[in-house]
Amino acid sequence: MVLGMAVATATLTVAVDVGDQLAREFQSFGANLLVTPQQDTLPVEIGGVDYRPVTEGAYLPVAELPKLKSIFWRHNILGFAPFLDVPVKAAMAGQDKTQKKFSATLVGTWHKHSLPVDDGAVTFTTGAVATHPWWKVQGRWFDEQSHECLIGTELAQRNSISTGDRLNLSSGITQQNFPITITGILTTGDSQDNAIVCPLGLAETLAGKPGEFRELSVSALTRPEDAFSRRDPNTMTPTEYDRWYCTPYISSIAHQIQEVFPGTRVQAVRRIAQTEGTVLSRVSLLFWIITIAAVLAAALAVAATAATTAIERRSELGVMKALGATNLLIGALFLSEQLLIALVGGFLGFAIGAGLAHKLGETVFGVASPPRLLILPIILAVAAVVSALASWIPLYRASRISPAPVLRGE
Repeated sequence: MVLGMAVATATLTVAVDVGDQLAREFQSFGANLLVTPQQDTLPVEIGGVDYRPVTEGAYLPVAELPKLKSIFWRHNILGFAPFLDVPVKAAMAGQDKTQKKFSATLVGTWHKHSLPVDDGAVTFTTGAVATHPWWKVQGRWFDEQSHECLIGTELAQRNSISTGDRLNLSSGITQQNFPITITGILTTGDSQDNAIVCPLGLAETLAGKPGEFRELSVSALTRPEDAFSRRDPNTMTPTEYDRWYCTPYISSIAHQIQEVFPGTRVQAVRRIAQTEGTVLSRVSLLFWIITIAAVLAAALAVAATAATTAIERRSELGVMKALGATNLLIGALFLSEQLLIALVGGFLGFAIGAGLAHKLGETVFGVASPPRLLILPIILAVAAVVSALASWIPLYRASRISPAPVLRGE
């Protein structure tokens, strides 16, 4: 009973935490929500260069970003980073004017930006460090208050640019050249490898769009998708809608972002959301199989022990019967013994299982699973039910023993 309930406690404890733990693990994949203006035009990229005119499309105001930390699930918003792409011409600074310029996309964003939220009461630090944790920089990140930039690894190799070089940037909006210093080589495995990444303020100046951005990446701690989360909120009853709204599904958080940013389109990065749901369902199924197997093993052990006990105590049962004990009394006596064993085994199993869950959480997820007292009454109830059902047949046969043959030693 102790072993069975220990395994059940460990698996149930980890199963309770597995959703949040998997969500934290999936944060290493980066942002899982993408916010864009609803009326924006489609990007036109060739070789990593965005040829869409800066004057086309819609933009969003940077000043509205603190509203993200005012939604119902504001504490689940782990980070966000605005992006503004600007087509530019670039050339090495200090070279002669006949040097050939090359086209590139200038990507403005935040690295580690301090943003006042809650009416200035709290400062929230966010940026690409939270939404794109896999970005690797050989060198150092730019200073947001300086004319410094990172250059994508492929663009740097193609144009023989290295850390410390200076470039002159120009766009079709402003007539002047902006000198910038390359502080690092950026490797992302994405289109930014062919781009120049700079502070958002510099991109806004070159685009002629002060205080505006075009795309927002949001990293949110969400509950993995299930069948209920994929339902259309418009078809839900008020009770179902409240349940959906008050659960951190990626769809409900996206809906809440649209509420504070009207006129936007919030899309889930499906490769992350779907993978998270698939992995969680398979891991949960594995935990349930292990739990059921442990409970069945405990039930078989209890049944075998109860049958052995009934055989060993046949003489005692015969005497009790001869003294007038009823079948109900004998059954109740033996059942109470089994339930007492179940309760003691359940308590000990819970204590051992909590330790196993702590170790299992550290080993698998790197985060220890704390003991869940809510599971204790469940474990005790399971132990009692298993003990009662497993010992029912042996106890039933024991209560039907005839005293005469037993007392004669037959």
